[in-house]
Amino acid sequence: MKIAKNQRKIVLLILCFVSLLGFVSCKEKPNSNLEVKTLTIQKQDGSFVTVEAEIADTDESRQFGYMEREKIPEGTGMLFVFDRDQILSFWMKNTPHPLSIAYIDSRGKIRNIYDMTPFSLASVVSTVSVRYALEVPQGWFEKVGVKVGDTVEGIK
Repeated sequence: MKIAKNQRKIVLLILCFVSLLGFVSCKEKPNSNLEVKTLTIQKQDGSFVTVEAEIADTDESRQFGYMEREKIPEGTGMLFVFDRDQILSFWMKNTPHPLSIAYIDSRGKIRNIYDMTPFSLASVVSTVSVRYALEVPQGWFEKVGVKVGDTVEGIK
């Protein structure tokens, strides 16, 4: 069977396009290999709870956060680390999993805890200048008894 010269070019273009699609889809997402640290939260009653937190400490990792993550296991989270104290604002753009966020000052004290709605573009803003934000599956802070005023150790 003979294939016309133009048909061969079209077939080659299609094959190249399909192979490029495979290359793009295999590319790692920005936050697929973040460092993980065990953070200890000391509650005001003197007890402790731990969370395995991915560390987002670059502009790219902070901007992408938990976007596109379908499932975030209990007992895990993402700690966003900033260079200076500031009023922080987070949203849930492209984030399908419901989250809770704790805003933490430079001494490690939790200053605010909020629940966030999947895919919401509404800003969730800290009430004071903070250095860190810890996102966990929604309701985890309440479930383990973590409250505003508790202290996060191991973030410095």
